[in-house]
Amino acid sequence: MTHTGAVSQRRELGEFLASRRAKLRPEQAGISAGSRRRVAGLRRQEIAEIAGVSVDYYVRLEQGRAGNVSQAVLDAIARALQLDDDERSHLWALAHPVTGRRRPARAQHVRPQLVQILDSLDLPAVVIGRRMDILAWNRLGTAVYGVDFGALPEELRNWPRLVFLGHIDPRALYPDWERSDGPAIVGYLRLDAGRHPGDPAMAALVGELSRHSPEFRRWWAARDVQGESSGRKRINHPLAGELDLAFDTLFLADDPDQALFVHTADPGSPTAQALHLLANWTAAPTPAVTSDPAPTRHRAPAR
Repeated sequence: MTHTGAVSQRRELGEFLASRRAKLRPEQAGISAGSRRRVAGLRRQEIAEIAGVSVDYYVRLEQGRAGNVSQAVLDAIARALQLDDDERSHLWALAHPVTGRRRPARAQHVRPQLVQILDSLDLPAVVIGRRMDILAWNRLGTAVYGVDFGALPEELRNWPRLVFLGHIDPRALYPDWERSDGPAIVGYLRLDAGRHPGDPAMAALVGELSRHSPEFRRWWAARDVQGESSGRKRINHPLAGELDLAFDTLFLADDPDQALFVHTADPGSPTAQALHLLANWTAAPTPAVTSDPAPTRHRAPAR
């Protein structure tokens, strides 16, 4: 990483620590709030004391002036800030960036075997890549979201672009957009940004979204991270009504920058019946695009 890149990464680390400290209430840390507290969350010296590090060192961390932070110090600060697993992972990525990832990212391709798995699933599924690019999908995946990914220009096969730049009405799609789904998308994107510092395509995407979406700017500034490994989502479908779906994000062992995102429904539920109807309505085969180079497939765009 260049000197400029290292400084930028340290600044990002410091701002992330400051944002977590501001969210931690004194009573959560067993500290009396008192009536003369002027800062949101805990003070720097309070975090330093809980973590067992010097106040001067912690201040330098938040100011982006400290490098080579040890695992033991990171663990102590993470405990003091009461970080969850995603926040701990992000903290480590910011403190110890992988320098080789500053090289231009190569186009991502989905292996033909994974495309076969997608086509064989009777569940809505998509493959998500770097920057939340949509690399591949199956019929039910397009049906649930009401988006023909194959008909989109390659640059629009990116979930943040679709929902934050007006190509999809996110409030019509997600009943919980403001409360959970919107912040979750931004949090997932920030995790990816932390794993790949200096990625020019990510910088361009964040800049584009920040310029055109006040919501994105607000949630990005909060510096929250969210892995979205599993959970539930409600989706409004124009034909099937509201779908109450579980989801699991399965990262590929040979390429952790690709993830299979799969929805399931509770057996016997109205949503399970709705998925069965959608599967019948979309019985005509459609290609799961953007896979490995093959005669009948398209390549994923380079970003």
